[in-house]
Amino acid sequence: MNAVPTLFSCEEIDEAVAWRRELHAMPELAFQEHRTSAFVAERLASFGLKVSTGLGGTGVVATLSRGSSSRAVGLRADMDALAIHEATGLAYASRNVGRMHACGHDGHTAMLLAAARRLSQSTTLDGTVHFVFQPAEENEGGAERMVADGLFRDFPMEAIFGMHNWPALPLGRAGLTTGAMMAAFGIFEIEVKGRGAHGAMPHQGADPVAAVFQIGSALQTIASRNVSPMSSAVVSVTTVHGGDAWNVIPDACRMSGTVRWFDPAIGDLIETRLKAIVHGIAEAMGCEATIDYQRRYPATINDAGEARFVQGVVRTMAPKLILEEEIEPSMGAEDFAFMLQKKPGAYVWVGQGREGANPGLHSPRYDFNDAALPIGAELWVRIAEERLRRA
Repeated sequence: MNAVPTLFSCEEIDEAVAWRRELHAMPELAFQEHRTSAFVAERLASFGLKVSTGLGGTGVVATLSRGSSSRAVGLRADMDALAIHEATGLAYASRNVGRMHACGHDGHTAMLLAAARRLSQSTTLDGTVHFVFQPAEENEGGAERMVADGLFRDFPMEAIFGMHNWPALPLGRAGLTTGAMMAAFGIFEIEVKGRGAHGAMPHQGADPVAAVFQIGSALQTIASRNVSPMSSAVVSVTTVHGGDAWNVIPDACRMSGTVRWFDPAIGDLIETRLKAIVHGIAEAMGCEATIDYQRRYPATINDAGEARFVQGVVRTMAPKLILEEEIEPSMGAEDFAFMLQKKPGAYVWVGQGREGANPGLHSPRYDFNDAALPIGAELWVRIAEERLRRA
């Protein structure tokens, strides 16, 4: 599978791939990762690590201490799946209907397990490594829950690191910035209430569907006309629901979507303008609107020093892993941001792109590239060893 030698034997790689595929077949949603957590905890205990469960609901933290140093670092992987019907046709496809590891968290978990086993066998490690297996990364803020439950109080560490596979990067490439990596993310749900009428007699009602159409179009002016062209912002309407019959104007219509930003001031601007647009258009069209607007995750901002450190580690792994020297942040979001708000650290993308068909994250045809597993696991090992040796 790997032409360039790695830290891992063929047997170790094969077992890690088997872990990954077993996890892939049993995906669990946010805060429901009971089988996954048990799977992880059992293997960590078999490596001789001290294992704690239940942090953040279904989170697992394992601790490895060696030598005399009091220094400690954290390595984090996410465990949850998505509410997606898998369409890969793989032999190890999801056995849980409507649930799928469509973001590679099965691969992240297997990589960190492989790294934990390798580090547990180290004779040169000097310090403590906390292996953090986090629930509920997808939308529900499991990282924030773990922090609130005492992650950094109960497992003191001077820095924490996160890793994500990235299909847009070729296999054998990795990248991270020295600042913003992923955008902040919010959601909105809007209900417009009007007055229903016969579809042939619209003048007798107040059409909430027409109002929603106008609102959806106007919301696109926030990014194009209210936010500076030098800043980044996204406002996307992703669902519209209203009515049940082709000849009836309903009493109400609903829409929802997501917003993204990096600068907190831009986040404030988006919320202010969205609410003004929604209420203004609804009122102008004889309707009324209610808005549920939630800011879910802050932006994922790498500590510049820790990011440069990880970049240096990646460079030492050439040619099996090559650093992408120029990489742009993503408007996607990641709740590792909550951990980076409390501790310095860095978040790195590890390429897993294949030739030919290469479905992206959250696709029902996505599958983690197992060839990336030993590369990511070795990067974890090197980050831990080198960070504990860092002056």
